[in-house]
Amino acid sequence: MVGVTWDQAQAYCGWANGQLPTEAQWEKAARGLSGNLYPWGNDEPACDFLNFGYCLGRTTEVDAFAESGSPFGLYDMAGNLFEWVNDWYAEAYYNEAPAANPTGPDSGQYRVIRGSSFETDPELIESAIRHFGAQGYHTRDIGFRCTVPQPQLFAPYCQLSAYIPSGVIVSNGCELPEAEVAGQYCAVGRSFATVSLSPGAIYQTGENLKCEEAVVDGQRVLTCVGPFAQEATNEITVCNPTCSNSPDITGASPTCDPGYTLDPVTNSCNYAPVPNELSVAGCPAGYNLVDRGGQQTCVVSTNANGECPNGLYYDDLAGMCVPPNGLAEAPIGINNAPLAAQTYSGCAAGFTYSDTFQCCQAVTGGTYPGCSPGSTFNRDLGACSPGEIRLAGPGCVTLDVTTLKCSQPVDVCSRIKSETTCIRNSYACKWDDEINVCMLR
Repeated sequence: MVGVTWDQAQAYCGWANGQLPTEAQWEKAARGLSGNLYPWGNDEPACDFLNFGYCLGRTTEVDAFAESGSPFGLYDMAGNLFEWVNDWYAEAYYNEAPAANPTGPDSGQYRVIRGSSFETDPELIESAIRHFGAQGYHTRDIGFRCTVPQPQLFAPYCQLSAYIPSGVIVSNGCELPEAEVAGQYCAVGRSFATVSLSPGAIYQTGENLKCEEAVVDGQRVLTCVGPFAQEATNEITVCNPTCSNSPDITGASPTCDPGYTLDPVTNSCNYAPVPNELSVAGCPAGYNLVDRGGQQTCVVSTNANGECPNGLYYDDLAGMCVPPNGLAEAPIGINNAPLAAQTYSGCAAGFTYSDTFQCCQAVTGGTYPGCSPGSTFNRDLGACSPGEIRLAGPGCVTLDVTTLKCSQPVDVCSRIKSETTCIRNSYACKWDDEINVCMLR
């Protein structure tokens, strides 16, 4: 989640029964008990460790640099996004702060911002560096994370939106072309974006993008230059020329997470926990069979996208999806009213617990959670559809291509130390085998 103000970040954390971390908590989580310079240790920043200095020119998934996590296992404590923390900012606060668990000044004009972003220069990556901003400040490269001192296990929602699994959208049996924004970067003072295309696809660009096509390491690539000295987002439409019929969703029936059943009238997913005893037919789809003290039991597993339902994570040791507090015995998706009443601590604000249905019902006039991140609601389908694909005509998809505001040339390649990473960024870089250096094309 990016582009949020301090108040919005704090409000979200409060809704999740937590709060923004204090500056001291954030720094300890980043540096570990040994006080490392960086989350991964003391080695100099490089594009193999984190997303910074225009290595990729865009934000990345939280776990994109999982091997560079902090000593406490936290991802992205350097690079990718700046992060709001709870404290008011005072330049000299730590000259007189308590030695243990300082919580910041009682008041101030600005709030503290920690970390670094995908645009940060290497000399500003150290975990001890502090920043600050007004509470109403927001930008594309600032986010947050929450601390939850005592995680509470809320009951499941009684209703969720149905969704179309990723990777099943086609157009009347005609495959949609593959098209993806591969990256953005600055060079010679201009802003560039690269788009990878499938063979045979045709494309049309907006008037504010000037694109050239090439084949790079076997991949068809468009390199587009955007407007000078400004950040801009323009569309590129990519089509499969063999398609002629109007777009359709073939074999893409709305589905629900494990523990929910689809209401064919409303196309919503209603909570419907199943018995935990193994039946003759085995466990239902989306459930795993585990052994608990010699008794075989069905437990919630991953959904049609191969992910745990929202709010859960997959525990390899338990062989199931579990809540944030790690309680594998929680009867999520399991019909056990007495255990549910004992286990759940209530519901999020705006919801009340139903003993009958073992789930959280929206208060009168309230709404249930919408689509998960990365998807949008498709009114024609009455379900959430993968957000990365936007049908634009017969056999066509539309991409939003953002080009950055570049004030001076930026070398995105010299900081890359491995040949593999250099080749992965081949839209801007090339590997020189003679001197073993990654350099700008």
